[in-house]
Amino acid sequence: MLKWNDVTRFAQEGNPTPERKISKTEAEWHEQLTEEQYRVTREAGTEPAFSSDMCSVLEPGIYACLCCDSILFDARQKFDSGTGWPSFGQPIKPNAIAYHNDGKYGMTRIEAVCNTCDAHLGHVFPDGPAPSGLRYCMNAVALRKVVDV
Repeated sequence: MLKWNDVTRFAQEGNPTPERKISKTEAEWHEQLTEEQYRVTREAGTEPAFSSDMCSVLEPGIYACLCCDSILFDARQKFDSGTGWPSFGQPIKPNAIAYHNDGKYGMTRIEAVCNTCDAHLGHVFPDGPAPSGLRYCMNAVALRKVVDV
């Protein structure tokens, strides 16, 4: 189980090795994604809070990266954080997510990206529930539910 110290270490010292890497040109991403999906996943944008019903949907399932279909989260780790974005306590595997220090907008945060295709997913914070204490605050537009469990 990842803890905050693991996340900060990855952001500072290097990320876990992904199982595979996908690289596409900006033109290929533009062709594949809607304008909003591109803005969020490729330009590190943020969707408006409470703009998706995915926040409050807590039924079982598996969530993948919208851009490359890599499996990222199991809904058993999903919780309603009240923030307006889907939140998870852990990724499905320690190497599913990559982490980067993000100092934009005068804040100190850790950005979470898909470790396969570098799609911006959201940010991770140390204020989640036990046992990990992590809150992966994700943009719903960056995720796709792929399996109902």
